[in-house]
Amino acid sequence: MINLGNVFILGDSYSTFKESIPEGFATYYYEGRENFDVNSPEDTWWGMLLNKVNANLVLNSSWSGTTICNTGYNGDDYSDKSFVARFDKLVNDGFFKNNKIDTMLLFGGTNDCWAYSPLGEKKTENWTKEDLYSFKPAFCYLIDRIRKELPEARLISILNTHFLPEFDNAIKGLSEELKVETIVLNDIEKINGHPNKKGMEQICEQVLEHLKTTKKCIY
Repeated sequence: MINLGNVFILGDSYSTFKESIPEGFATYYYEGRENFDVNSPEDTWWGMLLNKVNANLVLNSSWSGTTICNTGYNGDDYSDKSFVARFDKLVNDGFFKNNKIDTMLLFGGTNDCWAYSPLGEKKTENWTKEDLYSFKPAFCYLIDRIRKELPEARLISILNTHFLPEFDNAIKGLSEELKVETIVLNDIEKINGHPNKKGMEQICEQVLEHLKTTKKCIY
């Protein structure tokens, strides 16, 4: 059986379920949500995956509606909840010093695309606060931060379907340049842009297939 060890998830609505994420984080999925059949953590992509591998979920830091960069919907400042902000806070709080992580699953970029966050330009060092309000430098920053903080962890980035071309090209191009192990999803069943239970199964199957066939794959 595949062994992922201690798992950390950094995600958005696709990876949420009520009471499976930190208190105060917005969730999209909960029991009895109208028109959805995702009614328990076991119905989510990550819940299904963890039941098919050897793994211990240390933390699911997923917050519905969040962007990787600090610019959210309507240009709002998301520097209190973005992917970058959440990871930095965990680092600053000493979370990773007290919790060994073997596998990190990064599943984001969807809201940057939907919110039309600024793309910006690739920047791989000497980031300023302002840089992190644009997608490309923020993505580079996040990957660099993860690798420095979790040098022994296996980082796997999961890419959603139906990105706008400019975001699709940006995240795939950066992933290739930064040599990020990446799973590009395809043909996911969704309702209102979010996977139903069948879509969750499809995500799980595609992630599992990647894990079965690749010990460590560079995009």
